[in-house]
Amino acid sequence: MIKITLPDGSIREFESVVTPLEVAKSISEGLARNTISAIVNGTQVEITTPISTDSSLQLLTWNDDMGKKAFWHSSAHLLAQAIMEFYPHAKLTIGPAIDSGFYYDVDFGDKSLSEKDFEKIEKKMLENAKKDSTFNLYSVSKADALKEYEGNEYKTELISNLNDGEITFCSHDNFTDLCRGGHIPSTGIVKAVKILNAAGAYWRGDEKNKQLTRVYAISFPKQKDLTEYLERLEEAKRRDHRKLGKELGIYAFSEKVGAGLPLWLPKGTALRKKLENFLSDAQKKSGYEFVMTPHIGAKELYVTSGHWDKYGADSFQPIKTPNEGEEFMLKPMNCPHHCEIYKVGQWSYKDLPKRYAEFGTVYRYEQSGELHGLTRVRGFTQDDAHLFCTPDQLLAEFENVIDLTLYVFRSLGFEDFVTQVSLRDPENKEKYIGSDENWKKAEDAIIQAAEKKGLKTIVEYGEAAFYGPKLDFMVKDALGRSWQLGTIQVDYNLPERFDLHYIGSDNEKHRPVMIHRAPFGSMERFIAILLENTAGDFPLWLAPDQFTILPISEKYVDYAKKVSQLLENHDICGLIDDRNEKTGKKIRDAELKKLPFMLVVGENEEVSGTVSVRRRGEGDLGTMTIEEFISYFKKESKI
Repeated sequence: MIKITLPDGSIREFESVVTPLEVAKSISEGLARNTISAIVNGTQVEITTPISTDSSLQLLTWNDDMGKKAFWHSSAHLLAQAIMEFYPHAKLTIGPAIDSGFYYDVDFGDKSLSEKDFEKIEKKMLENAKKDSTFNLYSVSKADALKEYEGNEYKTELISNLNDGEITFCSHDNFTDLCRGGHIPSTGIVKAVKILNAAGAYWRGDEKNKQLTRVYAISFPKQKDLTEYLERLEEAKRRDHRKLGKELGIYAFSEKVGAGLPLWLPKGTALRKKLENFLSDAQKKSGYEFVMTPHIGAKELYVTSGHWDKYGADSFQPIKTPNEGEEFMLKPMNCPHHCEIYKVGQWSYKDLPKRYAEFGTVYRYEQSGELHGLTRVRGFTQDDAHLFCTPDQLLAEFENVIDLTLYVFRSLGFEDFVTQVSLRDPENKEKYIGSDENWKKAEDAIIQAAEKKGLKTIVEYGEAAFYGPKLDFMVKDALGRSWQLGTIQVDYNLPERFDLHYIGSDNEKHRPVMIHRAPFGSMERFIAILLENTAGDFPLWLAPDQFTILPISEKYVDYAKKVSQLLENHDICGLIDDRNEKTGKKIRDAELKKLPFMLVVGENEEVSGTVSVRRRGEGDLGTMTIEEFISYFKKESKI
């Protein structure tokens, strides 16, 4: 008998070899119709794959993330098939599924692919899909595989790194491709496709290699699903932080300054300062001390921390000084600097915890093709803090950091999130530093704190930092996309590497535990997501400009200035639109600039010491005295 264990713990027994599809049928015909892929003992397989030993099984439908992965991976085969029909001399490379759809990297040789070619490829994909061809996975010897791809240096490079017994091909209809597997049953399930765009991509992500054409696409089992997706895509374009950042004057990039190094314009700087002040006030109440560290550090600092060994080859290269052998690095992390700050003092257990906070700018080299607005940059500021505590204080401190992070998220409207417990890969421990004992203590502390706070968590192995496990806050934005923003990490390793200690109640030296935390994560990414989540309609307290005063003619500009000064005295910031334009146009322009309040002033307002108030999205609120508006504003802008 073969025992099949399902995700709910139930066990089904079969007399002989069985397939995932047959298991699904034994449960219900409806489940069998909807099952498109399966995971057997942790490996994704086709639903016709034989299972000959006791195994765990997860049946996947379109509604499962891994089901979508199989669907999109199979659709990549349809894309490659259509491309080869129109471009028979093109060379295929790889075509994986991604979070939303799939892509295929192609060397088109002396040909090129443009947007006008998309429609014919889409039609051909659907034409081939309608044939309802099955996906057949089969093993191939290394010699035969190399012979098959004799003229394709990309596939032969991939095959050269494999051994006999590890190489499989997948065929459907008249098309065959090198593939590991994990397909849907047949092409007929694919009912809607859309090529989204084509972009340059270096082979294997290496700028030294040839640039290929990466064709991005997406597919669905229903046309309705594609229509809804494209509508969401249009909404995403409207909310794109790169578009809004330019329109609202938040930030800019300059080729002369360098790729991935944002320039914060006055309004963006005002926004950042408000976020910093908001978090600084919360941190002061929680007992944090503020520190500042340089933008560079001696290379030896990062050798000690382990960052050089892990990231040195892919980071900005060391800065050499006139002194031979002296090297500095642009700061990739704040934590080594904070360890050195801790070492300045002599601490007893009565002094702990020490909580050092800094808005510290760090620098990490990202390849140009990976840069993306503010979400992927080369210089960014972390709302970083490092807490040094005794082992007995660890759990309470971790819980307090969770509370602070939740306060930040909820104050800014991020209510839809899950927490990811990021642990090390138990099968690949050489990627990490530190003892098994310390890792277990750190991982147990995170799991225990998350459970005590009642957080909705998922566990991901292999996602830990190299020095310790993490609790990552995965926030969903207004479009349903997931982003990692806040993070909290437990670290027993850096205190050992930097020989940190405190004097315990027994008058002996003891090693502190270190907590790394950043509720925003990076200011750049956080502001990008905030821009997209709010579509530029920031909470009133956070808006860079909270009002615009609209004098109906130049005669009332002086009164407008007087009103502006009174509001500024109460930390209400804004501007005066004294252009020689009609008031209606000024109101429309203010709406487009997403300014919360429009204060119209003319003769009546000047005589009575009032303003005529309009609020974006609500319209006319009537006439108020300056004092009444200030009172109303402060009530509305409370966090």
